[in-house]
Amino acid sequence: MLRRLYDWTMGLSAHRHAMTALFGVSFIESSVFPIPPDVLMIPMVLARRSKAMAVALIATAGSVLGAMLGYWIGAALMDSLGQAVLAAYGKQDAYAQLAARFADYGGWAVLFAALTPFPFKVITIFSGAVGFSLPLFILTSIIGRAGRFFIVAGLLWRFGPPIRDFIERRLGLVFTLFMAALIGGFAALRYL
Repeated sequence: MLRRLYDWTMGLSAHRHAMTALFGVSFIESSVFPIPPDVLMIPMVLARRSKAMAVALIATAGSVLGAMLGYWIGAALMDSLGQAVLAAYGKQDAYAQLAARFADYGGWAVLFAALTPFPFKVITIFSGAVGFSLPLFILTSIIGRAGRFFIVAGLLWRFGPPIRDFIERRLGLVFTLFMAALIGGFAALRYL
């Protein structure tokens, strides 16, 4: 089944609407969706390495615009939806303390979440909830997301065939490592 899913994703990555799908996934991942755009971006670059930088640009644009939606969710919906999310993670009591620290280190938190597998949507929503500087939020989101997506695209462009061969020969291992990173990001969130 994993092989069929991989083959389907590779086929989708070469589809004429793949860039639109990538933009959509990147957009909603930054505000509500749990699956990162890398799931689509990596096979897209591997399928058409000549489009690597365009793929990174689309992922960055979608992600930053989605981050602004996440910021708005935090700013406009904190009292209703935001409190429910904090309660789900057991963080409602730590909110005030974290908000005070975020005023000092928020730019670094946004940059960290934008560059790593840490769930970016949590930081985008929290940034809006605490009223973090919108221009600084947008700037750090652009820097972090562009850094992440352009580095991945550049590495895949440069080392594409060996990476693709590795993925195809060790698909189970790659999937397990990806899921561990994804689950690890959510686990780290629970203990922050």
